[in-house]
Amino acid sequence: MTVYFIGAGPGAADLITVRGQRLVEKCPVCLFAGSLVPQEIVTAAPDDALVLDTAPMHLDTIIEEIEKAHREGKDVARVHSGDPSIYGAIAEQMRRLDSLGIDYEVVPGVPAFAGVAAQLKTELTLPEIAQTVIITRTGMKASSMPDGEQLELLGQSGATLAIHLSIRNLDYVRNALSPHYGEDCPVVIAYRATWPDELYIKTTLAEMKQEVRKAKLTRTALIMVGPVLGDVAFRDSALYDADYSHVLRNAGKKKNREAV
Repeated sequence: MTVYFIGAGPGAADLITVRGQRLVEKCPVCLFAGSLVPQEIVTAAPDDALVLDTAPMHLDTIIEEIEKAHREGKDVARVHSGDPSIYGAIAEQMRRLDSLGIDYEVVPGVPAFAGVAAQLKTELTLPEIAQTVIITRTGMKASSMPDGEQLELLGQSGATLAIHLSIRNLDYVRNALSPHYGEDCPVVIAYRATWPDELYIKTTLAEMKQEVRKAKLTRTALIMVGPVLGDVAFRDSALYDADYSHVLRNAGKKKNREAV
């Protein structure tokens, strides 16, 4: 028996990986995060499968269901949103399974920031504009941030930021990042990215709180910050430059000399 921690992707049901979908289709037990995983994904479970929404459950009851499946020799599809390695709360589940001697595997999924970039048709790493993407959150009621990971420090990098779980903390986001990015830095508030009711607010650090209030967003939104989200001039990447050589391709000028 194996427990499969499966990343279901950011929202659209067809963004789950082929591996993840096949596991959902065959596992006799399916535990899924109901508020974040499309119902369409779990309806693919076998007709006689036990399918449980874990949103109202706590860790002990989730592990109890897994233990029961273990005793019965039934594989479990444990379906999380996005990629389970990012704010997936799977570490404590795997720790419990380790102590119980229950086997498990992790199946990666499309993370939310990648889903947002795809919908916006935006590259998050433009030459000489930003070559780093930081996935982070802000300290809220549930937990604080470790020392050294506050936005005031991360913002010094000028990197593209994907800020999770912070839609109610916009004053802090603005105050922490404005000294580094400027008040007019492009911001995208992505609500339920890739879902049928998705919404993208293109704004700035200075205006984002006002725009979010207008849209009445209070949850399930990702804050993207950085110059790459605006209209910026950038040079072409060297990757496909005719004069740039690498192990799989000679530079165009060198080819021309050899041809002569």
